[in-house]
Amino acid sequence: MVCGDSGDKTDEWMRLLQPYRSPRRDERYSFSPELSALLVVDMQRYFLDKASHAYLPMGSAILDNVKQIAASFRRIGRPLMFTKHALLDDEPAGVMDKWWNDSLRLGDPMSEIVDELTPEENDDVIRKTRYSAFVGTDLDSKLRSAKAGSIVITGVMTHLCCESTARDAFMRDYDVYIVVDGTASSDEELHVSSLRTLTDGFAMPITAEEVLGWLGA
Repeated sequence: MVCGDSGDKTDEWMRLLQPYRSPRRDERYSFSPELSALLVVDMQRYFLDKASHAYLPMGSAILDNVKQIAASFRRIGRPLMFTKHALLDDEPAGVMDKWWNDSLRLGDPMSEIVDELTPEENDDVIRKTRYSAFVGTDLDSKLRSAKAGSIVITGVMTHLCCESTARDAFMRDYDVYIVVDGTASSDEELHVSSLRTLTDGFAMPITAEEVLGWLGA
């Protein structure tokens, strides 16, 4: 069963996004599973372990949806790519450390992707050090090699890493789909605000139920 924050909450978010949708886009966008890839952004213990100071309750609420979508992408043999935000021991944190006064290192157990989503042998894990998963990584080349013209984005946080990645994907001419109940922020206001921006300019908003249906789940 698709869960998310709740069915009612998902419906509410989709209603809030409706004024920012274009009928023309709905007509022009047609999801093709065989040309798609799934990006699971930063579903790490740092954000999903209750012992972490950065724990996101909304992140835990989307976990089952992300898990089901990931399983469906594996089943149809399309790329499943995880991002892991983590710095090497000797790697400068840059402006993000100045901004947050916090940095996550690769050797820290909190940097690991949660057990519920443990990557499998054929999955890609892309280490990143900035909000966007395209900055300083080989994500673009991996997507091109897989002939992925569209990207389904799930993960955390909606208004930071997911939005930045979605914007960069759009700039590179990918069709971008953002899963409204498969992404999460530190609070609902930031989540919805980001979804509004993405819906207006960069990505098609979809529900976990929709994408699972497209994948034949």
